[in-house]
Amino acid sequence: MKIGILVREDTMMKCTGKGCLNALLQRKDAFARYNGEIELLTFTHTGGNLNRKIEKMLEAGIKSVHISSCLRAKSPEYETLTKTLSVNFTVVGYTHGSEAGVRNSSLHDIKHDIND
Repeated sequence: MKIGILVREDTMMKCTGKGCLNALLQRKDAFARYNGEIELLTFTHTGGNLNRKIEKMLEAGIKSVHISSCLRAKSPEYETLTKTLSVNFTVVGYTHGSEAGVRNSSLHDIKHDIND
């Protein structure tokens, strides 16, 4: 499974990505769902040209995008981002920690039909 992880731009200024990457490598939390091989092809923030990033993820064959737990907790655009990504990807609304979240419940396994 080819996946991507999108994180919060402001958080990346001080975060090493350890929580997201640990969960991925240990197949825990949001990554426990995968049984087969996982190939992380994107680990980037949501700043800049998001549409170009989406195009590049599509070109790379990414099927599932995880929205980082920090983005879920701190971004007022969490639901909008989830909806935007779900047009092309299966979206998992967190990476590590509780699926329920502290401030926002995780939106995940969302996939909208392009014709909706």
